[in-house]
Amino acid sequence: MRTITRYVIFEFLKVFLLAFVGMTLFMLLIGVGRTAVREGLSMGPILRLVPFIIPESMRFSIPASSLLAACTVFGRMSGENEVVAIKSLGASPWSLLGPVFAVGFLISVAGVWINDVAVSWGRPNISRVVSESIEQIAYGMLQTKRTYSKDGFSLTVKAVEGRRLILPTLTLRNDDEEEPMSVSAQEAELRRNDDNTLTVLLTGMIFEGPGYEGASKETTSYTIPLESERRVGGQRSPSDYALHELDVETDQQTQRSEELEQRMATNAALQLLTADMAGLADPSWEEQNRALNFSRYRCNRLLTEPWRRWANGFSCLFFVAVGAPLAIRKRHSDFIATFFVCFLPILLVYYPLMAYGVDQAKSGALPQYAVWLGNVICLLWSTWLVRRVIRY
Repeated sequence: MRTITRYVIFEFLKVFLLAFVGMTLFMLLIGVGRTAVREGLSMGPILRLVPFIIPESMRFSIPASSLLAACTVFGRMSGENEVVAIKSLGASPWSLLGPVFAVGFLISVAGVWINDVAVSWGRPNISRVVSESIEQIAYGMLQTKRTYSKDGFSLTVKAVEGRRLILPTLTLRNDDEEEPMSVSAQEAELRRNDDNTLTVLLTGMIFEGPGYEGASKETTSYTIPLESERRVGGQRSPSDYALHELDVETDQQTQRSEELEQRMATNAALQLLTADMAGLADPSWEEQNRALNFSRYRCNRLLTEPWRRWANGFSCLFFVAVGAPLAIRKRHSDFIATFFVCFLPILLVYYPLMAYGVDQAKSGALPQYAVWLGNVICLLWSTWLVRRVIRY
């Protein structure tokens, strides 16, 4: 039995590693190309991005490689009657499936770690590389397309002469304003700051907005933060935290929600006792309610994030648990057909269920473990397949 175990594990790992390397390189090319085109990066920043996009590519290549390896190995073994030979020796097919399930478990643990590295190390460093190259990106886009937009602002120019932007128009979009503010000038210059902000220096400025307009011959600067898409309310996105940071941040966010709720309850009680009807009808209550709802929503997101990462990582195990017995039942070595027989239901059922569970858990409509809905469906499917393989 030890020989059979070693044989099955070796065959599985051999195919898994080959598929893993190929799929990772393919996903890496897609990720680098997509980021380069979206941000307008040159070759230097692109090469700096590669190490940080690798974990993001591995998040998708590991589950797919696990499923492909299971379908390939067990499809070939079943097609060449090796499974029948094992049964004729009085051994259960579980002697073939069990070792591969154990390897799938270990790969899943590694997958959880890769998910954590991708979101807590890869994504922030991708943003850092892009922001450090913001001047080069902006000047390149303005030279070729005469326009550049990012993170709540846009800039159009008539021409670019070195670092001078001729006849620029800067548009600043703010969620708190009904209309964006538009600023025109004779010339401008861009400077990136060490605090991850971009300064736009405008000379000979003419500005317009809702209800006002004016002009200035002096040089005026506008400082624009470069991380607004990853920060809400000045806070990092929950998906940017490492797993070991989530517990601390969740406790702090829960405490902030409780303090805000207690403050609102105290103010409401005081206004009721003093018959301050005007205070109870004050518009500031609507703003406080929005702040409380956002705090609760952020708390739900923080609580959901660990469950989501573990569920994503352990998809490898459940894909193997479905692919291996299904390949045995198909009884032919055409692993591509078997792979797509597994992959299409996973694509159509597993991922929509996971997305539904994540959305409902973030909103608080379902408990956090709802993100495992897709994995549970795969487990039920796998249990039914394994029972049929062992019985027949």
